[in-house]
Amino acid sequence: MTLRQTLASLPRDARDTLFLLFVIVWVIAPQVGTLPVWATLMVASLMLWRGWLAWSGQPLPSRWTLLLLLGVAVAGTLFTHRTILGRDAGVTLIVMLLTLKMLELRARRDAMVVFFLSFFTMLSNFFYSQSLLTAAAMLVALLGLLTALVNAHMPVGRPPLAQSLRTAVRMALLGAPIMAALFMLFPRMAPLWGVPGDAMAGRSGLSGVMKIGSVAQMALDDGVAMRIRFETPGGEPPPQRDLYFRGPVFGSFDGAEWLPMSDQAGEIIAARPTPPANLRTQGEPLRYEVVLEPHKHPWLLLLDAAPDKPEIANVGTFMTQELQWLAMRPITDVVRYSATSYPRFAHGPVAMTPALRAYTELPAGFNPRTLALAQQMRNDPRIAPDPSRDNSPALVEAVLARLRTGGFVYTLDPGVYGQHTADEFWFDRKEGFCEHIASAFVVLMRAMDIPARIVTGYQGGERNPVDSLWTVRQSDAHAWTEVWMPAKGWVRVDPTSAVSPGRTGASQRLQAPRGAFANAVGALSPDLVQNMRAVWEAVNSRWNQWVLNYTQSRQMDLLKALGFQSPSWQDLTMVLGIIVLTFALGGVGWSLWERSQHDPWLRLLDRSRRRLAMAGLPLPDHLPPRSMAQRIQAQFGAQGAAVADWLLRLERLRYAPTAQSDRTALTDLRREYRALRWPQAPSNANAAAAGQARRHASNA
Repeated sequence: MTLRQTLASLPRDARDTLFLLFVIVWVIAPQVGTLPVWATLMVASLMLWRGWLAWSGQPLPSRWTLLLLLGVAVAGTLFTHRTILGRDAGVTLIVMLLTLKMLELRARRDAMVVFFLSFFTMLSNFFYSQSLLTAAAMLVALLGLLTALVNAHMPVGRPPLAQSLRTAVRMALLGAPIMAALFMLFPRMAPLWGVPGDAMAGRSGLSGVMKIGSVAQMALDDGVAMRIRFETPGGEPPPQRDLYFRGPVFGSFDGAEWLPMSDQAGEIIAARPTPPANLRTQGEPLRYEVVLEPHKHPWLLLLDAAPDKPEIANVGTFMTQELQWLAMRPITDVVRYSATSYPRFAHGPVAMTPALRAYTELPAGFNPRTLALAQQMRNDPRIAPDPSRDNSPALVEAVLARLRTGGFVYTLDPGVYGQHTADEFWFDRKEGFCEHIASAFVVLMRAMDIPARIVTGYQGGERNPVDSLWTVRQSDAHAWTEVWMPAKGWVRVDPTSAVSPGRTGASQRLQAPRGAFANAVGALSPDLVQNMRAVWEAVNSRWNQWVLNYTQSRQMDLLKALGFQSPSWQDLTMVLGIIVLTFALGGVGWSLWERSQHDPWLRLLDRSRRRLAMAGLPLPDHLPPRSMAQRIQAQFGAQGAAVADWLLRLERLRYAPTAQSDRTALTDLRREYRALRWPQAPSNANAAAAGQARRHASNA
C-alpha cells in the first residue's frame, strides 16, 4: 500500500490532525535558528509524538503530563532568557504553548485556540526577518492555516482538503484588497509602528571596536550591506579607488584592540554639538541614494566625504569630528537616504594641536621590534636627510615601499596573531588581512611620532546587472588609515593597496569558500551562480524599496497624489476609514444579494422549513438541517423518516460534497422534495399555528 493510499485510509480526525501538524511545523521551522536548542529539540519530539498518536489512534496524554511539560517549558524559558517577557522569551514561550496545545486537541474549542496561537506564531517570524523569502514562506503558512480552519468548519463527512484549499485561496484573494489598503494607508506613527528587536542582537556588521581578525571574519559574510544608486549619467559610480564608505574611526590602542577616541563613535549619548571637522571640499559633488541594511548600530555609511546631512525620514543625524555620520537611533530596519559627497577633500587641523598628540600614543610593553624599526627609519639619512624639517611624507612613502617590496601577502587566513601583532606582521608572518596591515602601519607611524588612526567601513562594491544598483557587501568591509601631515591635515593612506593593489583598484576581493552545491553549479556554468544571485538581489531590492521601506513620508506623497494639499495622519485615517467602510458595505450587500438570489440550497432549505411549519412544526431560521431532522423524528416518528433522511442528504451536499456536481445533486434533491410525503398538520392543538404558517408560505 502506497503512502497516499495509507493516508486516504486514515480516519478523518487522524488525517486532519496530521495536516495541521505539518502546517504548524512549517510555521515554526523558520524559528529554529532563534529558538534555544532545548526548545527546538522539545518541539520536534512533541510534534513527532503527536503525529504518532494520530497515526496509531492512541489516546492523548493526561492533563498531569501536560502540566509537567508546561512546567518544563516555563522553567527552560526562565533559565535561558532570565524572564518570560521580551521578544525572544515571548516567542520561545508561545511556540512551546502551541506545541503543548496540540497534545490537548480534544474539542472544537481547543482547535480554535490552536489556530489563534498558530497565526500569532506565524506573525512572530517577522520579528527576526522581513525578507522576501520569509514573506513567501509565511504566505504558504497562511494558506495552510486557512485551509485547516475551513476544514474544521466542515464537520460532516470527509471533505477533500483540496476543496478546503480552494475556499482558503478564495478567502485570501477576497481579503487582499483590504489588506493592501491597510498596508498603504494605516498611519505609521513612531514608536508605535515597527518591529520589536533586541538592541545588539542580529546580523554581522562593522563593530564598535577592531580586534585583529574581526574584519576577516566579516569578509566571510557575502550578505548585502547596502545598495546605492548614483545620480550620474548612466548611474556610473566614481572610480573604484574613490569608493570609501566611512564607518567607525579608531584612535585608541591598548595593545590588543583599537577603540574610538570619542564615545559618539559607538553608542549615542546625546545630540550635543561636536568640534568642527574643518572639512574642505574640492571639485564636483557626487549625489547618490543609499538603501542601508539594518546593522543594529547608529552608523550611516557615506562616501568620503559628506559635508551635508543625509536626508533620512523621521531620524535625526549628526557628524562627528572624524567625519562619521551618525543617526539618533540604531539602524534596526532598512533605511533609505540621499546624500552628497565630495571625493576630493581635505579635513582636520593644518597645524599641530595638543589634541593631535593623542594620535601618537602607544601602550607600553608592546611591539618592541616595531619601535626599533621606527627609530631606525627616522635616523636613516636616505629617508629623512634633514631631521629639523618635517619628514612625514617621506617616512610614509618609505613604509609603503617596504610593504610593496618586502614580500608581504594579502590573505584571508593569516592565522592567529599573538601579543605583539605589529612585530609579527612586520618581521615574522608578513601576511594578513586589511586590519592586520592597517594596524601594523598605524603602530609604525605612531612609533615615528606621526599622528595616525584607523578608519573602518566598506571599500568597492559591484554593479548588479539586473537593476544597475551598486551593491556593497559585508565582504567589502575594509580598514584603512589616515595620517596627519602639516599644512594638509588628515590624509587617507591605504596600506592594503601597497600589498594588494587589486583590492582597492580593481575590486579584487578575497572570496569566501563556497559550498558543494555552488561549486557544482559553478562547474557547469561559471556565470550561472552570479546571474542567479543578481536576479535574486534585484528582487530583494524591490521588496526593500516598496514594502520594507514604505514609510510615513511615502504615505504622505500618496495623499498628495490624491489631491491633499497638506496631508496629515488624520487624513490617512479618514481615507482608510472610507475605504474600509466601502468594502464592508460592499461585502454586506454582496452577501445579502447572494443569499437571496444566488443560493438555491438556502432557498430549498427555507421551503422545507415553511413546509414543516405548515405541518405544525415551526423551526427557527438558524437551525441547520441535521437539527431539523432530529426535531422531525422526535415529533413525527416513522412518518417523518423520509423527510429527515432527505434533510441529512441536503446537509451533506453543502458540507461534504461527493464527486457528483453540486448542480446535478441539487436538482435531484429538488425533485425528491416535490415527491416527498410530508407529515400532516395536527387536527386540533396546532391548527391555528398551522394556518398562520400556511398563510405565510402562500404569501412568500
